[in-house]
Amino acid sequence: MPNIVIYTAEYCPYCRRARALLDSKNVRYTVRDVARAPRLWTEIAERTGRDTVPQIFIDDRHIGGCDDLFALEGRGALDSLLNPLP
Repeated sequence: MPNIVIYTAEYCPYCRRARALLDSKNVRYTVRDVARAPRLWTEIAERTGRDTVPQIFIDDRHIGGCDDLFALEGRGALDSLLNPLP
């Protein structure tokens, strides 16, 4: 199982969409809520150079935001990242 981390905010509709897609894939992920820990904004900027949520990582690979996650799904590439072959 890959290590999935999503920087998110509960008020963000794009975050909810990204989480819903991950939920539909029945994968576990760690939520890093910027609303509860504002210091995470600094962490996001350092890791990605971006200042928006969601920011999604799969096994320390920066996937990007919601649109990037859905683009992977549209290309059929998301499942191989979520369920890598042994």
